[in-house]
Amino acid sequence: MKNTKTASLEEIRAMQRRGKVKAPSDDAEALDMPDGFWDDADIVERQPKQSVHLRVDAEVLEYFKSGGKGHLTRMNAVLRTYVEAQRSRG
Repeated sequence: MKNTKTASLEEIRAMQRRGKVKAPSDDAEALDMPDGFWDDADIVERQPKQSVHLRVDAEVLEYFKSGGKGHLTRMNAVLRTYVEAQRSRG
């Protein structure tokens, strides 16, 4: 996503005042989803995350940090995958 930018709310409001950013119009084209698209959808509600202090090897932390922002989310995803694999084994 090389076109993704971050800005504070105040910066966005300033861009709106300058006419550089505008809210989508009410007549914006809606996505045309096929009939029945949501029929088999399941609502998944995750439990809130719990904050913990975790000591990991420096090499492990640097590996995840090298992927950029979101390293803790990626670490959680790896742990979640491990837990799910262990549960499926019985």
